[in-house]
Amino acid sequence: MSILRGAIFARSLANVSARAYSTQAPAAKKASNLPFYLLGAGAAVPQTKSPLDPEKFVDFKLKKIVPYNHNTSKFIFELPKDEASLLPVTSCVIIKSSNPEDLKDANGKPIIRPYTPISPPDAKGEFTFLVKRYDNGNASKYIFTLKEGDTLAIKGPISKFPYQANEFDEVALIGGGSGITPLYQLLDHALADKSNKTKFTLLFSNVTEKDILLRDELDGLQKKHPEHFKLVYLLDKPEGKWDGPTGFINPDIIKKYVAPASLNDKVKVFVCGPPGQVAAVAGKKAGMKQGELAGILKQLGYTEEQVFKF
Repeated sequence: MSILRGAIFARSLANVSARAYSTQAPAAKKASNLPFYLLGAGAAVPQTKSPLDPEKFVDFKLKKIVPYNHNTSKFIFELPKDEASLLPVTSCVIIKSSNPEDLKDANGKPIIRPYTPISPPDAKGEFTFLVKRYDNGNASKYIFTLKEGDTLAIKGPISKFPYQANEFDEVALIGGGSGITPLYQLLDHALADKSNKTKFTLLFSNVTEKDILLRDELDGLQKKHPEHFKLVYLLDKPEGKWDGPTGFINPDIIKKYVAPASLNDKVKVFVCGPPGQVAAVAGKKAGMKQGELAGILKQLGYTEEQVFKF
């Protein structure tokens, strides 16, 4: 091991967290080249480059499809050489068809959509998307036509919010439907850090109980971290013996569960869900930009600096 590599490795050991990967959003050109160390059996094997590329699409083979519920499945893609994805938290990737003729819009242009993997960045040999099939979602419908052995073109990472441990005292995550994936990415990472002191609250809205995605994983996080994670499910159309909140996320729900705006820079609210929900809670996004803060959060006194829309 060179002196330089030894110094980097020693530094990484000193700062290693439960998952040992970067939480800083890097510059786009170098996002896939972060040093990363997989520890095992007393030896360190360096992986210095992600198999993903932020500058161009790369084809990845679909390894396995695991049905999740009536309209959602896990799509597990193979990473070469048993490598890890090294995606920073928080970030996503963008996907398109490996064959540009297979997925195009009405103007003949390739359809490109963002997706957030639910597998941790240090998972070796594969990474996983949880995809919900929408009747009006061309990309999701296309992904559901893929068979094991087919490929999908993927580019990334696309950096979102540069999460840092313990930057906030309170973090609220407000989501709906498949919008849970970036919120789960953040939660899974932050709560795995033994140094975490931030208290997280997730308000997760769905139509029915069977529509709740990642429920086992979320319940597991709450059970494991009861002092730092509060989980609240809301249903639009409850069935049976549902005793949780019902209806859309409203000002009363937010005032009841979310830390107040008066905490200033000690509180952060992350929002991700269907466009209508995001608009009602925090205002519409402006394409890839945040857009003006509006909706319930603005009414309750939160500022643009306190809110982030995935």
